[in-house]
Amino acid sequence: MTTACNVAIVGATGAVGLEFLAVLEHRDFPVGNLRLLASHRSAGKTLTFRGQSFVVEELAENSFSGMDLALFSASGSISKTFAPIASEAGCTVVDNSSAFRMDPGTPLVVPEVNPEAVQGMRVGKGGIVANPNCSTIIMLVPVSPLRAAAGLTRLVVSTYQAASGAGAAAMAELEQQTREVLAGEPPTCNVFDRQYAFNLFSHNSDIGEEGYNTEEVKMVRESRRIWNDDDVRISATCVRVPVMRAHAESINLEFKRPLSEADARSLLAEAPGVRLVDDRPANHFPTPLEASGEDDVLVGRIRQDISRNGEQTGLDLFVCGDQLLKGAALNAVQIAELLL
Repeated sequence: MTTACNVAIVGATGAVGLEFLAVLEHRDFPVGNLRLLASHRSAGKTLTFRGQSFVVEELAENSFSGMDLALFSASGSISKTFAPIASEAGCTVVDNSSAFRMDPGTPLVVPEVNPEAVQGMRVGKGGIVANPNCSTIIMLVPVSPLRAAAGLTRLVVSTYQAASGAGAAAMAELEQQTREVLAGEPPTCNVFDRQYAFNLFSHNSDIGEEGYNTEEVKMVRESRRIWNDDDVRISATCVRVPVMRAHAESINLEFKRPLSEADARSLLAEAPGVRLVDDRPANHFPTPLEASGEDDVLVGRIRQDISRNGEQTGLDLFVCGDQLLKGAALNAVQIAELLL
């Protein structure tokens, strides 16, 4: 498509929905008509895009008439109901929920990793593309070029996930709790069932029989699917930390072939979507604050895994990425750009 496309945003008033608008404007995406959609309680609100005001409409079955592209950031149940309706209307959907991520007929895409998955799809022709989990995206952007160079047998990751991953309400509650705790008052616990400020806890998703929570299982299953590799061994531990925005991850990698620290650093320095922050003398490495508002995933603490007794087949990394941007809205818009 060489002309402007008509874009609908589902969940426009949420944290990711607002980032959709900012990313579309920042990247000069060719938006023609814009339709902002949300629940009944948000309908009537006004949002601004490129200096123009738009009234939010209530999501309905006829919302996608005349639209070429729909960016969804709503619950899985909303996506399961309305994404197929949008696709049937000829509107191509990029969905940020988990509804279609493991559907074998739906591409699951990180543009820097597997852009070929959407080959043949085009905006305005219908179809659904799934946006991966935020933690999966932030991990795969830096790990994939290393995997391509040396092969990968095993990956162990621990995540330190910000309030932004649970939405605008969680971000507001963290701010409110911080004021309350500092004032000696009991914290308000509506989004989470425990104190979040000055605390950390296992990710709040459901825990299965094997002891892994849903977020951890997503990272395992989605990574294998994106890489098309069911043999790679992956284990994840996901934790909520009292950070407002941007997730951090500690990653340990076991390779099939030797990969030196120097070669890994060179590969990462050239990798799209990656920025090195790896200054050992200054003890300066990625932080969530530095990653907030940035498109790139920040990578540092690049070092040989000393548990491998001198073999250059293991590396440790520490990465930070903005969950609302590369972990959500930016990745979705980049997918849309592939479909133009």
